[in-house]
Amino acid sequence: MALSDIGVVGLAVMGENLVLNLESKGFAVSVFNRSPERVANFVEGRAKGLRITGTYSQQDLVASLASPRKILMMVKAGKAVDDTIESLVPLLSPGDILIDGGNSHFPDTVRRMKRVESAGLLYIGTGVSGGEEGALKGPSIMPGGSPAAWPSVQPLLTAIAAKAPDGTPCCTWIGSDGAGHFVKMAHNGIEYGDMQVICESYQLFRDLAGMDAPAIGGIFAEWNRGELESYLVEITADILRYRDADGQPLVDRILDAAGQKGTGKWTSFAAMDEGIPLTLITEAVYARSLSALKEERVAASKVLAGPSAAARPEAAQLVADMKDALYASKIVSYAQGFQLLRSASATYGWNLDFGAIAAIWRGGCIIRSVFLNRITEAYRADPALPNLMLAPFFRDRLAAAQAGWRRVIAAAVAAGIPVPAFSSALAYYDGYRCENLPANLLQGQRDYFGAHTYERTDGPRGEFHHTDWTGHGGRTAASTYTV
Repeated sequence: MALSDIGVVGLAVMGENLVLNLESKGFAVSVFNRSPERVANFVEGRAKGLRITGTYSQQDLVASLASPRKILMMVKAGKAVDDTIESLVPLLSPGDILIDGGNSHFPDTVRRMKRVESAGLLYIGTGVSGGEEGALKGPSIMPGGSPAAWPSVQPLLTAIAAKAPDGTPCCTWIGSDGAGHFVKMAHNGIEYGDMQVICESYQLFRDLAGMDAPAIGGIFAEWNRGELESYLVEITADILRYRDADGQPLVDRILDAAGQKGTGKWTSFAAMDEGIPLTLITEAVYARSLSALKEERVAASKVLAGPSAAARPEAAQLVADMKDALYASKIVSYAQGFQLLRSASATYGWNLDFGAIAAIWRGGCIIRSVFLNRITEAYRADPALPNLMLAPFFRDRLAAAQAGWRRVIAAAVAAGIPVPAFSSALAYYDGYRCENLPANLLQGQRDYFGAHTYERTDGPRGEFHHTDWTGHGGRTAASTYTV
């Protein structure tokens, strides 16, 4: 019997579609699932007649693979990954490779790589973005882990990856241990931000301008033919124009209580650990949490007062301003996301290539857009760029957008419409370009009540001082806190 090129454990939607993708690119695949009937249904159904072998034990799966064996685990993040690793490790030989293609938290990937390598095996933790369709037709793939494993898995992963408009595979080696899953986590955080600013645009069109869903969908469809062209803008236009069985817009009947699986929250936690102001993405996470308080919000709407009815803005001006607000906020979201990547790269020694990361996000993934071409160009022109907002293109685009951006936020505030992502994006922009923030007073407060010390403008950085503000506080200072 001919041996398979790769094995896949887990036949949920993503697993099945990645198997079909692999087979369509010329690879023979063996599959295993803890539910035998799922294997049988797959090999007798979607996989019938293809080079896909069903196995009904992990021993049979391992025996069906060519050496070095490569096994892609597509199981639920968390304990299921650890359990799968522990059951497979005793069956494998030195040099064999385990690949986690789920949304694992990057510290888990760091730990798992050490465990697998201690057994003489190699480990890959790879982000896979693109959803059900991407898995079948070509996702964006972000592999990290054991560097020695990359030459063996590169032909498979680059073959099944999406292709950018210039034909480049949307897959590249990210870095050691948890780098791949960290980059996927940051991707998902940026996705949260993108979705939230799109949703705030929709609410302003609906509640400030009084437009119906199909009309708003038409605006998004028009935007998708220009500089805002992206997968998320495209599907937004489709959703807003989709009609229920009775002809009414379906979106109006969807309950406004959002779910989340945790990757946005992880991104915010990581930013706090790194001391990076990931304000827009964190507000997007909180916006989902607030939406989940549906019953409380309904009750509060009957009790808490808002402003008097605001005058409706002129439609054409609002559309132009909203486009600027959306584009400018996207710049801020990506600027913050890449700042987080830069900080984590230094912390963990990953040596991330930001231009390459932006390049592999141009196709296949959820945040794919023409916008990413500009980011790729910016980091290729200046790999040491400290903040995306400082790149000439983005600096000029922000300057051109800011008047409309400010008008949108002012109109929203006057009307009592929440725009947390738009607002936090502008606050970050204004804060980043502010030469003197009020943190001098804050440092004085910290030193007053806790003797935490401060630096002086007339002295060198790194030299800390303490003042006895009351005359009876003494000269002893607490440890300093530096960002």
